[in-house]
Amino acid sequence: MSPRFQLTDLGVPVIQAPMAGTATPHLAAEVSLAGGLGSLGLGAADAAQAAAMMAETRARLGSDRYGVNLFCHRPAQADPAREMAWLDYLAPEFRRAGAEPPTGIAEVYRSFVADDEMLRAVLAARPALVSFHFGLPSAERIAALRDMGATLAATATSRAEALAIRDAGLDLIVAQGHEAGGHRGIFDPDGPDECLPTAALLAELLDLGLPVIAAGGIMDGADAARHLVAGAAAVQMGTAFVACPESAASEAYRSRLAGAQPGDTVMTRAISGRPARGLANRLTALGAAPEAPPLPDYPITYDAAKRLHAAAGGSDYAAQWAGTQAPRARAMPAADLLELLGREICAHLPGLGACQDGR
Repeated sequence: MSPRFQLTDLGVPVIQAPMAGTATPHLAAEVSLAGGLGSLGLGAADAAQAAAMMAETRARLGSDRYGVNLFCHRPAQADPAREMAWLDYLAPEFRRAGAEPPTGIAEVYRSFVADDEMLRAVLAARPALVSFHFGLPSAERIAALRDMGATLAATATSRAEALAIRDAGLDLIVAQGHEAGGHRGIFDPDGPDECLPTAALLAELLDLGLPVIAAGGIMDGADAARHLVAGAAAVQMGTAFVACPESAASEAYRSRLAGAQPGDTVMTRAISGRPARGLANRLTALGAAPEAPPLPDYPITYDAAKRLHAAAGGSDYAAQWAGTQAPRARAMPAADLLELLGREICAHLPGLGACQDGR
């Protein structure tokens, strides 16, 4: 079956990043209705939660013109000794928050590579775009999603990962630069990371024969236009949408984003167990300390962080993901932000098709 969605369908060449835990059906629908492509991150949801999110998005939109993102990480390997060492290290932090540390932590999110219920939920909902993060699922799962008519994409942080995406028969490559907020999409978190910025990564992937979506450090239409001129078929923006009222960001998250200064973000494993960029806090500092023990596997590490944040609240232990350009976030409704981005892009690229035909 031919894909039901093409990037050329976009009135504004902007994809709202999926942002598991922060993107909502309301946000995704508003972005799609305004001419971009809204997205849901399903990596932090079980199949029933994902089905409800997709149903609400479709109801708000009146169509399936939205995307979903699935985490394809290697399922965690439990290591009780390593997990207890991490909990022992964090024990003073739990007590500082007035709580006792848990006696154990567990794999809180299932990987799509082993989640048949999630596959059935996505096939039933039929979103227009399905993207993968942290790697790729099996050929059988890819074929099932292809037969459903979805456009298929995956995140690459290197040329080698992009080649794997192309060879798997996907339609689009999301080039995630090192500036990007949230979890780094690197396939092997323990392997080498070239840490390429978005512009350099984009340039490395343009000859692979697939449309490339630039992601990382893109906050306004001028940023987007630079990548579009350089060959990107569209851009993906995450941090720019966190400040929208339709996101699920907490008031503490919004406050820190509004007050962010250059250099306030760090790449850390301490929150989840995989590299991710967010606003620095007490937990990221603890993770960077020389005495910190080895971390449990992702997402077992995440369980500890979530329990600690639940006990303490605020921002000291929170996953407040944000890219390097976080200080430039603009708080406004998502539809207004899309309209503004469209005008800014057209100001720099008046020859763009969407600018010429008045979309």
